[in-house]
Amino acid sequence: MVISVQELFGKDDDREGTLLRHRRVLWFCLRICERKRVSMNPPQFVLVCLSIFLLFFTHLSLADVGTAASYAPPYIPTACSGNDGSQFPSSNLFAAAGEGIWDNGAACGTQYLVRCISAAAPNSCNSSQTIQVKIVDRAQTSASRPSRGRTTIVLSTTAFGAIANGSSPSINIEFQQV
Repeated sequence: MVISVQELFGKDDDREGTLLRHRRVLWFCLRICERKRVSMNPPQFVLVCLSIFLLFFTHLSLADVGTAASYAPPYIPTACSGNDGSQFPSSNLFAAAGEGIWDNGAACGTQYLVRCISAAAPNSCNSSQTIQVKIVDRAQTSASRPSRGRTTIVLSTTAFGAIANGSSPSINIEFQQV
């Protein structure tokens, strides 16, 4: 049996959902295990199947899930670099770190991949879009107040607009440090 990676995992941006892709991978793992079962005793068979299944799902869980809000200018002074305007990326894709990732300022300058996964308002997410943001401030002390408090990351208006429309004050995100 030959199956392409594309057939097994599907496209990254397809809308059929991850559940169907997970079912395909589980089916594929079980087919491999069935072929190897001839030479394995039952405990080995179960161990091999679970190992293959867990390896795949461990790979999928590299990102964390949190919430994001937006904040508007003025963006300076920041907790990371004060009034230095060169701290901002030219793309204007930057963010303020919530308390969960602030880590006493260690988050300054770190970059995250961020993707909108859901929001309270329907059709608020552009889930096919992933952006890379740079942490330039602490959300709790930013010069401008976020659209919603106590979020994981507070995105600049440009960054927020790239992954969600303005109808929702906050969104649920998937984020990963790069």
